[in-house]
Amino acid sequence: MRPKQSVVQAIKVALRGMTILLTERAFRIQLAVGLGVTVMGLYFEIEPWAWAAQTLAIGLVLMAEGINTALERISDFIQPDFDPKIGRIKDMAAGFVSIAAIISLIIAVIIYSEKLMLL
Repeated sequence: MRPKQSVVQAIKVALRGMTILLTERAFRIQLAVGLGVTVMGLYFEIEPWAWAAQTLAIGLVLMAEGINTALERISDFIQPDFDPKIGRIKDMAAGFVSIAAIISLIIAVIIYSEKLMLL
């Protein structure tokens, strides 16, 4: 059994995990899209409710991508060779990201459709 971590140790582990995620191409792409939408929010001066929805949507996609990446890594560790069962697990994990992205797109349409029609 592992000894209990201090709060500082737990924060260090979490920061190390986020740093590792930044090395992942898919995560960086999702992060770049999130930053781009944040710039749009600044440009269009969206309302506080929209900032809250947008921030939650960006966080949802990044968390889903992180979970997907972790499941892929553990699957590859457990079974380095192709296995249809592992492939199915990886496909489901990729589905998490797709669901989060679709929800985020719907939120973006709600926030920006009227503003973009004015251009």
